[in-house]
Amino acid sequence: MLLNNLVKLLDNFKTKNMKDVEISGLSYNSLTTQKGDIFICIRGEASDGHKYAQGAVDKGAVALFCEEELPIDVPQIIVDDTKRTMANIASAFYNEPSKNINLFGVTGTNGKTTVTHLVQRILEENDEKCALIGTLGYKLSSKDEYKEAKHTTPQPPELQRDLRLIIDENIKNVVMEVSSHSLEQKRVGCCDFDGAIFTNLTQDHLDYHITMRNYFKAKAILFENLKKGAFAVINADDEYAKDFIDVVPSDVKVLTYGVKNQADVKAEDIDFSVDGAKLTVVFNGKKEKMNLHLNGMFSVYNALAAFAGALSMGIDYKVIIKALENTKSVAGRFEIVNKTPLVIVDYAHTPDGLENVLKAARELTPNTSKLICLFGCGGDRDTTKRPKMGKIADELSDKVVVTSDNPRSEDPQLIISDIMTGIKTVDTQRIFVEADRGVAIKFLKSISNPEDVIVIAGKGHEDYQILKNETIHFDDREEARKIFSEVL
Repeated sequence: MLLNNLVKLLDNFKTKNMKDVEISGLSYNSLTTQKGDIFICIRGEASDGHKYAQGAVDKGAVALFCEEELPIDVPQIIVDDTKRTMANIASAFYNEPSKNINLFGVTGTNGKTTVTHLVQRILEENDEKCALIGTLGYKLSSKDEYKEAKHTTPQPPELQRDLRLIIDENIKNVVMEVSSHSLEQKRVGCCDFDGAIFTNLTQDHLDYHITMRNYFKAKAILFENLKKGAFAVINADDEYAKDFIDVVPSDVKVLTYGVKNQADVKAEDIDFSVDGAKLTVVFNGKKEKMNLHLNGMFSVYNALAAFAGALSMGIDYKVIIKALENTKSVAGRFEIVNKTPLVIVDYAHTPDGLENVLKAARELTPNTSKLICLFGCGGDRDTTKRPKMGKIADELSDKVVVTSDNPRSEDPQLIISDIMTGIKTVDTQRIFVEADRGVAIKFLKSISNPEDVIVIAGKGHEDYQILKNETIHFDDREEARKIFSEVL
């Protein structure tokens, strides 16, 4: 693509050394820049891409997208904020792929990964190809392996590239997790969404958003910008439901779902067992029974969200129910890795997420047995949720093992201290502390009986742990299977 064709789509910019050159790629990392790239100078928390512009040019970059004039003899496009306008460049470079595909976004604090997987399975049951983009990576079908992702929602160059790749594979549908960061930072700018699903809004990422109102406003961007004829699916039981409904444009169809409040799609007669959840789904004057392999009330909500989304797409309810009933589980989401004792690994890393998982696990815990919870909190993230999670674990579990999650640059012991402030009484017979997560998981065997239920929360699908100076391989599921020696 010629540089002048990229420039045409931008507003409020200046240029330096301008001449038309052929652009063959986009880069914002000087280490991976290739010949013919336009290098995008991003100011981040830890580094400033402008300092690496010369290195990128030395590696073959033929133009710069930057926020200040640089003493480098290549064409430069200068804007106020490259991070927030990078989506324009990326969309233009890949020929606006989202305009040629059915793009569905799923946002919320919890449930995004599961809902996107359920939507993908429903579309495939309807004989339609559907790609998925999210926390676990991206894949072209439910049978494919994930390709690794660095963010829940990729940066614009990767996102627009992936959308173009998906189109080139003759896939007409994409369901994507849309994070609050990506909306706030306009990573999904220039994306035309045909539908959006809201799961829930509870405390998370306040280190970034500061207040829950700001967090809501970030999520609301997805719904405010839905195009004419799109659909919005809203959780009627969430306290922010009305706020989200209020921002949806008048020419967008709204469908609600829930369990407690009046909703367009509602679940009744819910019953849980080790095998999953049985329920009756009520919609359009119909009542249909559904047997899910997924477990917990949060799974019921996730299934309802996907059900309502698929109805909004015009898919027959019989197809929807069949797909939902045939879905076994999503990696690291209430994933059972051992049966005796019952060991569940879950990604829950927020107060609400931990509460939901422990309540679901309690439903599976015999009256004469114990519910044991192992969890930690990530470093360099919202510190206010740590004591709240300690309080939830203390109140909902019979035994608690407090350990590390991804401590990053923080001292694990200080993170644990924050968690412990939420625990009322440190009873040494039921509250245990072990900073080494591997050792903590091994310890679970010594404090559990075969009939007990164990929840290992926080990391879910992750197969790594981020320490101060390194990232190591670590998978809760692998560790638990080794300790309890039973692979399902």
